[in-house]
Amino acid sequence: MDDKSDNIGEPRALPSQDIRPVIQGWPYRPNEISVRKITGQDGKEKIQLRVDLGVLQMEMTGRPDSLRPHGLPSLLHWHKDRLEKYQRRSGTDVGFLLTPEECESLREEALLYYQRYLSLFVLQDYRGVERDTARNVEAADLCRRYATEVADRLALEQYRPYITMMNRRAAALRLLQQGKPGKAVEAIDEGIQQIQQFFEEYNHAAASEESREIGILRALRREIADKMPTRKLETLQQQLTDAVASERYEMAAQLRDQINKMIDRRQRQKAENPE
Repeated sequence: MDDKSDNIGEPRALPSQDIRPVIQGWPYRPNEISVRKITGQDGKEKIQLRVDLGVLQMEMTGRPDSLRPHGLPSLLHWHKDRLEKYQRRSGTDVGFLLTPEECESLREEALLYYQRYLSLFVLQDYRGVERDTARNVEAADLCRRYATEVADRLALEQYRPYITMMNRRAAALRLLQQGKPGKAVEAIDEGIQQIQQFFEEYNHAAASEESREIGILRALRREIADKMPTRKLETLQQQLTDAVASERYEMAAQLRDQINKMIDRRQRQKAENPE
């Protein structure tokens, strides 16, 4: 007769749900976005954001909390799908409306994407930031156009300058990583123009000069513009070295001329703008 016990009736040890091992050695620091990537049990990368009482974990793509409302990637997708079906039936979007409860749910969902795009920015995943900020602009557009209540039409509008700034800032930094400073400046200028248009639309054109978001973009623009001549000078100097090494003396003379003119121009600019 087998003496082995099948342990029927004995309590099973449950895995610990204490999160202390997860955050051990990862202190919370106020006023600092502390974020990291981890590999989840499903083998996929996740984002963890340290908060005062623990940690938030988000998916890298899709809805940050991994939910699929109504079987779709997000509530925004669902409402856009509803709108498309309504337009096909009616031939117009007139009469399509979002209730206060629907708008509130869209705002709550937008907050999830906000938390993720801030985390992605710290991780220098600038494409992810562009994706999530563009998505939140879509949510703001939808509420502004179709909300039944004025308050719901305007609730996300107050964040539009910030979302726009983060989108164009991320685009500029991505383009810098790709060695395209000129395109980066264009992305910043586009963002500044969009924010200015926003203030004009709400009859606050003067406020654009005090806009913190425009100030951030202008500061980044100056930083990039200051570095652009340096990069060009370094390129010319390398070309000069190569020309001399290969005994292309006429080319070397032309490059030396360009370098001297650039240095003279920079010295004049510094003298005129000592700051």
